[in-house]
Amino acid sequence: MQITLNNRIEELEGDRMTVSELLKVKNFTFKMLIIKINGKLIEKHQYDSARITEGDDVQVLHLISGG
Repeated sequence: MQITLNNRIEELEGDRMTVSELLKVKNFTFKMLIIKINGKLIEKHQYDSARITEGDDVQVLHLISGG
């Protein structure tokens, strides 16, 4: 399937996947993430059930704090 991930076109296996599967495939390991699918915020407890499908626009943002 083809999606837009962080403003870049990505080709991924299959026709859909969960947010958890995407994070694993793309090796996003940072603990503090914000995920949006087509502009909709996905909460952490939804990562195993929220589906990404062909044509979706996915944003994975790292939260970084500092002082």
